[in-house]
Amino acid sequence: MRAFIAIDYTVDFVTGKLPCGDPAIQIEERIAGLAERFIQANDFVVMAVDLHDEGDTLHPEHKLFPPHNIRGTEGRRLYGKLDTVYQANRQAVYWMDKTRYSAFCGTDLELQLRMRGIEEVHLAGVCTDICVLHTAVDAYNKGYRIVIHADAAATFNKAGHEWALNHFENVLGAQVVQGF
Repeated sequence: MRAFIAIDYTVDFVTGKLPCGDPAIQIEERIAGLAERFIQANDFVVMAVDLHDEGDTLHPEHKLFPPHNIRGTEGRRLYGKLDTVYQANRQAVYWMDKTRYSAFCGTDLELQLRMRGIEEVHLAGVCTDICVLHTAVDAYNKGYRIVIHADAAATFNKAGHEWALNHFENVLGAQVVQGF
């Protein structure tokens, strides 16, 4: 069995408070389509969504980035068609709040994967060189096979995206794919 993990594809990261902008908008169809395909195949589908509290000055990101993905705000909603897929398939999708870059850090993601006997994780979302990268590094260290959907990942700039894709493939041994 496989898992598809959609990372941080929210309003704030696409067009909101900390936007990747056009690169993230351009992957909307692809990431939603992948989520649908994995749901239809009865694979484990996870929405790993960044969560912050208003005014939290103890979180390390508060010094690096403007407030984003604040609990209870519209900015935390999944963006566009991915939200539509999620709303139509809530019973088949595992929603997971995360408070660090990696979807494994401080969450039950590894437990959920191990309970299902999952050995291969497919990653997509934003930001390629931040949260997708840190999730991939943790997946590597935990022994999972990693597939990165390059055409369903985006970040703030092309250089960061390309660097991360190279790192996935050449340092983590991940399979980097376009299409499916």
